[in-house]
Amino acid sequence: MKTIGVLTSGGDAPGMNAAIRAVVRYGCENGMKVLGIRRGYNGLMQGDMFEMNLRSVSNIINRGGTILYSARSPEFKTEEGMQKAIETAKEFGIEGLVVIGGDGSFRGARDLSLRGIPCVGIPGTIDNDIACCDYTIGYDTAMNTVLEMVDRLRDTTESHDRCSVVEVMGRRAGYIALNAGIACGATSILIPEVEYDFQRDVIDRMRKTQSTGKKHFIIIVAEGIGGVDEMAKRIEKETGVESRATTLGHVQRGGVPTVRDRVNASLMGCKAVELLKSGIGNRVVAMQKDEIVDYDIFEALNMKKSLDLDIYRLAHAISI
Repeated sequence: MKTIGVLTSGGDAPGMNAAIRAVVRYGCENGMKVLGIRRGYNGLMQGDMFEMNLRSVSNIINRGGTILYSARSPEFKTEEGMQKAIETAKEFGIEGLVVIGGDGSFRGARDLSLRGIPCVGIPGTIDNDIACCDYTIGYDTAMNTVLEMVDRLRDTTESHDRCSVVEVMGRRAGYIALNAGIACGATSILIPEVEYDFQRDVIDRMRKTQSTGKKHFIIIVAEGIGGVDEMAKRIEKETGVESRATTLGHVQRGGVPTVRDRVNASLMGCKAVELLKSGIGNRVVAMQKDEIVDYDIFEALNMKKSLDLDIYRLAHAISI
Protein backbone atom coordinates (compact mmCIF):
# COMPACT_ATOMS: atom_id res chain seq x y z
CA MET A 1 0.00 0.00 0.00
CA LYS A 2 1.64 3.21 -1.18
CA THR A 3 -0.88 5.98 -0.48
CA ILE A 4 -3.08 6.28 2.60
CA GLY A 5 -5.37 8.96 3.95
CA VAL A 6 -6.08 10.02 7.53
CA LEU A 7 -9.14 11.88 8.81
CA THR A 8 -10.81 12.78 12.09
CA SER A 9 -14.57 12.51 12.39
CA GLY A 10 -17.27 13.19 14.98
CA GLY A 11 -16.52 14.97 18.23
CA ASP A 12 -12.94 16.09 18.73
CA ALA A 13 -10.86 14.65 21.57
CA PRO A 14 -7.50 15.67 23.08
CA GLY A 15 -4.84 13.38 21.64
CA MET A 16 -6.22 13.22 18.11
CA ASN A 17 -3.28 15.32 16.91
CA ALA A 18 -0.87 12.86 18.50
CA ALA A 19 -2.55 10.06 16.54
CA ILE A 20 -2.37 12.07 13.29
CA ARG A 21 1.31 12.75 13.94
CA ALA A 22 2.04 9.06 14.46
CA VAL A 23 0.16 8.03 11.31
CA VAL A 24 1.99 10.58 9.19
CA ARG A 25 5.48 9.97 10.54
CA TYR A 26 5.22 6.19 10.72
CA GLY A 27 3.67 6.14 7.28
CA CYS A 28 6.42 8.30 5.80
CA GLU A 29 9.10 6.19 7.48
CA ASN A 30 7.57 3.15 5.79
CA GLY A 31 7.70 4.73 2.35
CA MET A 32 4.03 5.72 2.17
CA LYS A 33 2.45 8.87 0.84
CA VAL A 34 0.07 10.21 3.51
CA LEU A 35 -2.83 12.51 2.64
CA GLY A 36 -4.47 14.56 5.36
CA ILE A 37 -8.23 14.84 4.78
CA ARG A 38 -9.88 17.94 6.21
CA ARG A 39 -13.27 17.92 7.97
CA GLY A 40 -13.86 14.18 8.08
CA TYR A 41 -15.97 12.40 5.50
CA ASN A 42 -17.06 15.74 4.04
CA GLY A 43 -13.48 16.36 2.99
CA LEU A 44 -13.22 12.87 1.56
CA MET A 45 -16.27 13.48 -0.62
CA GLN A 46 -15.12 16.95 -1.71
CA GLY A 47 -11.44 16.19 -2.23
CA ASP A 48 -10.35 18.59 0.51
CA MET A 49 -7.01 16.95 1.24
CA PHE A 50 -3.28 17.59 1.04
CA GLU A 51 -0.05 15.63 1.21
CA MET A 52 1.53 15.58 4.65
CA ASN A 53 5.19 15.04 5.52
CA LEU A 54 7.39 14.81 8.59
CA ARG A 55 7.30 18.56 9.15
CA SER A 56 3.53 18.84 8.59
CA VAL A 57 3.00 17.40 12.05
CA SER A 58 5.76 19.20 13.97
CA ASN A 59 4.69 20.68 17.31
CA ILE A 60 1.14 19.30 17.28
CA ILE A 61 1.49 16.49 19.82
CA ASN A 62 0.80 18.96 22.63
CA ARG A 63 -2.25 20.54 21.00
CA GLY A 64 -5.88 19.73 21.70
CA GLY A 65 -8.52 19.53 18.98
CA THR A 66 -7.54 18.27 15.52
CA ILE A 67 -5.47 20.04 12.89
CA LEU A 68 -7.52 18.19 10.25
CA TYR A 69 -10.77 19.58 11.68
CA SER A 70 -13.94 17.54 12.05
CA ALA A 71 -17.51 17.69 10.82
CA ARG A 72 -20.75 15.73 10.78
CA SER A 73 -21.71 14.44 7.35
CA PRO A 74 -25.33 13.37 6.75
CA GLU A 75 -24.62 13.16 3.00
CA PHE A 76 -21.92 10.55 3.53
CA LYS A 77 -24.48 8.22 5.13
CA THR A 78 -26.34 7.97 1.81
CA GLU A 79 -25.29 5.60 -0.98
CA GLU A 80 -24.72 8.59 -3.27
CA GLY A 81 -22.43 10.20 -0.72
CA MET A 82 -20.57 6.95 -0.17
CA GLN A 83 -19.95 6.50 -3.90
CA LYS A 84 -18.81 10.10 -4.17
CA ALA A 85 -16.26 9.50 -1.40
CA ILE A 86 -15.02 6.32 -3.09
CA GLU A 87 -14.60 8.03 -6.45
CA THR A 88 -12.68 10.89 -4.84
CA ALA A 89 -10.46 8.46 -2.94
CA LYS A 90 -9.62 6.65 -6.18
CA GLU A 91 -8.96 9.95 -7.92
CA PHE A 92 -6.35 10.82 -5.29
CA GLY A 93 -4.89 7.32 -5.32
CA ILE A 94 -5.90 6.49 -1.75
CA GLU A 95 -5.50 2.76 -1.16
CA GLY A 96 -6.29 2.74 2.56
CA LEU A 97 -7.74 5.05 5.18
CA VAL A 98 -7.14 5.71 8.90
CA VAL A 99 -10.30 7.00 10.59
CA ILE A 100 -9.95 8.59 14.04
CA GLY A 101 -13.28 8.93 15.86
CA GLY A 102 -16.09 7.07 17.59
CA ASP A 103 -18.74 4.50 16.73
CA GLY A 104 -20.37 6.63 14.05
CA SER A 105 -17.03 7.20 12.36
CA PHE A 106 -16.31 3.46 12.48
CA ARG A 107 -19.60 2.68 10.77
CA GLY A 108 -18.48 4.88 7.90
CA ALA A 109 -15.14 3.05 7.85
CA ARG A 110 -16.96 -0.28 7.79
CA ASP A 111 -19.08 0.82 4.83
CA LEU A 112 -16.03 1.99 2.90
CA SER A 113 -14.21 -1.27 3.66
CA LEU A 114 -17.16 -3.23 2.29
CA ARG A 115 -16.89 -1.21 -0.92
CA GLY A 116 -13.23 -1.87 -1.49
CA ILE A 117 -11.32 0.79 0.45
CA PRO A 118 -9.51 -0.81 3.43
CA CYS A 119 -10.03 1.25 6.59
CA VAL A 120 -8.62 1.09 10.10
CA GLY A 121 -10.38 2.90 12.94
CA ILE A 122 -8.66 4.52 15.93
CA PRO A 123 -10.96 5.21 18.92
CA GLY A 124 -11.01 8.94 19.66
CA THR A 125 -13.79 10.03 22.03
CA ILE A 126 -13.73 11.48 25.53
CA ASP A 127 -16.73 9.37 26.60
CA ASN A 128 -14.71 6.10 26.57
CA ASP A 129 -17.80 4.38 25.17
CA ILE A 130 -16.20 2.22 22.44
CA ALA A 131 -17.13 -1.31 23.49
CA CYS A 132 -14.04 -3.12 22.19
CA CYS A 133 -11.67 -0.72 23.93
CA ASP A 134 -10.76 -0.30 27.61
CA TYR A 135 -9.48 3.18 26.86
CA THR A 136 -10.16 5.76 24.15
CA ILE A 137 -8.09 8.76 23.12
CA GLY A 138 -9.15 11.89 25.00
CA TYR A 139 -10.73 10.14 27.97
CA ASP A 140 -7.88 10.77 30.41
CA THR A 141 -7.57 14.45 29.49
CA ALA A 142 -11.33 14.97 29.82
CA MET A 143 -11.37 13.43 33.30
CA ASN A 144 -8.50 15.62 34.40
CA THR A 145 -10.26 18.69 33.00
CA VAL A 146 -13.42 17.83 34.94
CA LEU A 147 -11.39 17.31 38.09
CA GLU A 148 -9.70 20.68 37.73
CA MET A 149 -13.00 22.47 37.15
CA VAL A 150 -14.73 20.74 40.06
CA ASP A 151 -11.80 21.48 42.38
CA ARG A 152 -12.23 25.15 41.50
CA LEU A 153 -15.96 24.93 42.14
CA ARG A 154 -15.29 23.26 45.48
CA ASP A 155 -13.43 26.35 46.70
CA THR A 156 -16.48 28.59 46.37
CA THR A 157 -18.88 25.80 47.37
CA GLU A 158 -17.00 25.30 50.63
CA SER A 159 -16.71 29.03 51.27
CA HIS A 160 -20.50 29.43 51.15
CA ASP A 161 -21.60 26.04 52.55
CA ARG A 162 -23.31 25.30 49.25
CA CYS A 163 -24.10 22.29 47.09
CA SER A 164 -22.77 22.22 43.52
CA VAL A 165 -24.64 19.99 41.07
CA VAL A 166 -22.24 19.47 38.18
CA GLU A 167 -23.18 18.02 34.79
CA VAL A 168 -20.34 16.35 32.91
CA MET A 169 -20.28 14.83 29.43
CA GLY A 170 -21.48 11.29 28.80
CA ARG A 171 -24.83 10.99 27.04
CA ARG A 172 -24.93 7.19 27.12
CA ALA A 173 -21.88 6.41 29.23
CA GLY A 174 -21.04 7.38 32.79
CA TYR A 175 -17.29 6.76 32.77
CA ILE A 176 -16.28 10.40 33.09
CA ALA A 177 -18.85 11.03 35.81
CA LEU A 178 -17.92 7.94 37.82
CA ASN A 179 -14.17 8.37 37.81
CA ALA A 180 -14.17 12.14 38.19
CA GLY A 181 -16.75 11.74 40.94
CA ILE A 182 -14.46 9.38 42.84
CA ALA A 183 -11.49 11.68 42.34
CA CYS A 184 -13.29 14.76 43.65
CA GLY A 185 -15.08 12.99 46.51
CA ALA A 186 -18.60 13.64 45.24
CA THR A 187 -21.39 12.92 47.69
CA SER A 188 -23.47 11.38 44.92
CA ILE A 189 -22.82 10.29 41.33
CA LEU A 190 -25.68 9.80 38.86
CA ILE A 191 -24.95 7.88 35.64
CA PRO A 192 -27.08 6.44 32.79
CA GLU A 193 -26.05 2.84 33.53
CA VAL A 194 -27.56 2.79 37.02
CA GLU A 195 -31.20 3.49 37.89
CA TYR A 196 -31.40 5.99 40.71
CA ASP A 197 -33.87 7.30 43.25
CA PHE A 198 -33.28 11.01 43.82
CA GLN A 199 -34.63 10.97 47.36
CA ARG A 200 -32.52 7.99 48.41
CA ASP A 201 -29.38 8.64 46.38
CA VAL A 202 -29.09 12.40 46.75
CA ILE A 203 -31.33 13.95 49.42
CA ASP A 204 -30.96 11.18 52.02
CA ARG A 205 -27.22 10.91 51.42
CA MET A 206 -26.80 14.64 51.94
CA ARG A 207 -28.80 14.53 55.15
CA LYS A 208 -26.73 11.62 56.42
CA THR A 209 -23.48 13.48 55.79
CA GLN A 210 -24.95 16.65 57.31
CA SER A 211 -25.53 14.70 60.52
CA THR A 212 -21.78 13.98 60.67
CA GLY A 213 -20.88 17.66 60.27
CA LYS A 214 -20.50 18.06 56.51
CA LYS A 215 -21.71 21.44 55.22
CA HIS A 216 -20.80 21.55 51.53
CA PHE A 217 -21.52 19.03 48.79
CA ILE A 218 -20.61 18.05 45.24
CA ILE A 219 -23.11 16.08 43.13
CA ILE A 220 -21.82 14.76 39.79
CA VAL A 221 -24.40 14.07 37.06
CA ALA A 222 -23.70 12.51 33.66
CA GLU A 223 -25.09 14.36 30.66
CA GLY A 224 -27.40 11.45 29.86
CA ILE A 225 -29.23 12.05 33.14
CA GLY A 226 -29.60 15.82 32.73
CA GLY A 227 -31.93 18.09 34.68
CA VAL A 228 -29.26 19.64 36.91
CA ASP A 229 -31.10 22.95 37.29
CA GLU A 230 -34.19 21.20 38.63
CA MET A 231 -32.02 19.02 40.85
CA ALA A 232 -30.37 22.05 42.42
CA LYS A 233 -33.74 23.65 43.14
CA ARG A 234 -35.06 20.47 44.74
CA ILE A 235 -31.94 20.02 46.87
CA GLU A 236 -32.20 23.58 48.18
CA LYS A 237 -35.90 23.20 48.91
CA GLU A 238 -35.61 19.86 50.73
CA THR A 239 -32.30 20.29 52.57
CA GLY A 240 -32.07 24.04 53.07
CA VAL A 241 -28.59 24.00 51.51
CA GLU A 242 -28.05 26.78 48.98
CA SER A 243 -27.46 24.99 45.67
CA ARG A 244 -26.09 25.87 42.25
CA ALA A 245 -26.08 23.95 38.98
CA THR A 246 -23.07 24.01 36.67
CA THR A 247 -22.82 22.43 33.20
CA LEU A 248 -19.19 22.03 32.18
CA GLY A 249 -20.04 21.40 28.52
CA HIS A 250 -17.49 21.43 25.71
CA VAL A 251 -14.63 22.66 27.88
CA GLN A 252 -14.15 18.93 28.51
CA ARG A 253 -13.20 18.32 24.88
CA GLY A 254 -10.42 20.88 24.79
CA GLY A 255 -7.08 21.47 26.38
CA VAL A 256 -3.57 20.06 26.34
CA PRO A 257 -3.65 16.24 26.16
CA THR A 258 -2.17 14.29 29.07
CA VAL A 259 0.86 12.02 28.82
CA ARG A 260 -1.41 8.97 28.70
CA ASP A 261 -3.46 10.35 25.81
CA ARG A 262 -0.35 11.35 23.85
CA VAL A 263 1.38 8.00 24.29
CA ASN A 264 -1.67 5.81 23.61
CA ALA A 265 -2.66 7.87 20.59
CA SER A 266 0.86 7.55 19.19
CA LEU A 267 0.92 3.78 19.67
CA MET A 268 -2.53 3.38 18.11
CA GLY A 269 -1.52 5.50 15.12
CA CYS A 270 1.51 3.31 14.47
CA LYS A 271 -0.58 0.16 14.79
CA ALA A 272 -3.07 1.46 12.22
CA VAL A 273 -0.28 2.11 9.71
CA GLU A 274 1.19 -1.35 10.32
CA LEU A 275 -2.17 -2.94 9.48
CA LEU A 276 -2.60 -0.96 6.27
CA LYS A 277 1.00 -1.59 5.28
CA SER A 278 0.18 -5.32 5.48
CA GLY A 279 -2.90 -4.78 3.32
CA ILE A 280 -5.25 -5.36 6.25
CA GLY A 281 -8.37 -3.22 6.55
CA ASN A 282 -11.80 -3.41 8.14
CA ARG A 283 -10.16 -3.27 11.59
CA VAL A 284 -10.41 -1.19 14.75
CA VAL A 285 -7.32 -0.54 16.84
CA ALA A 286 -8.05 -0.88 20.55
CA MET A 287 -6.46 -0.99 23.97
CA GLN A 288 -7.21 -4.05 26.08
CA LYS A 289 -5.43 -4.63 29.40
CA ASP A 290 -2.81 -2.01 28.51
CA GLU A 291 -1.96 -3.70 25.21
CA ILE A 292 -2.62 -2.34 21.71
CA VAL A 293 -4.71 -4.90 19.79
CA ASP A 294 -7.08 -4.86 16.83
CA TYR A 295 -10.54 -6.24 16.07
CA ASP A 296 -12.65 -6.90 13.03
CA ILE A 297 -14.78 -3.78 12.67
CA PHE A 298 -18.04 -5.78 12.57
CA GLU A 299 -17.10 -7.55 15.78
CA ALA A 300 -16.11 -4.26 17.40
CA LEU A 301 -19.39 -2.53 16.51
CA ASN A 302 -21.45 -5.44 17.86
CA MET A 303 -19.71 -5.55 21.24
CA LYS A 304 -21.43 -4.26 24.37
CA LYS A 305 -19.55 -2.36 27.05
CA SER A 306 -20.57 -2.56 30.69
CA LEU A 307 -19.54 -0.32 33.52
CA ASP A 308 -18.03 -1.95 36.61
CA LEU A 309 -20.82 -1.65 39.17
CA ASP A 310 -18.48 -2.63 42.01
CA ILE A 311 -16.56 0.58 41.40
CA TYR A 312 -19.84 2.50 41.45
CA ARG A 313 -20.81 0.97 44.81
CA LEU A 314 -17.39 1.64 46.29
CA ALA A 315 -17.53 5.26 45.08
CA HIS A 316 -20.60 5.84 47.22
CA ALA A 317 -19.28 3.81 50.15
CA ILE A 318 -16.34 6.19 50.58
CA SER A 319 -18.15 9.47 49.90
CA ILE A 320 -20.14 9.74 53.12
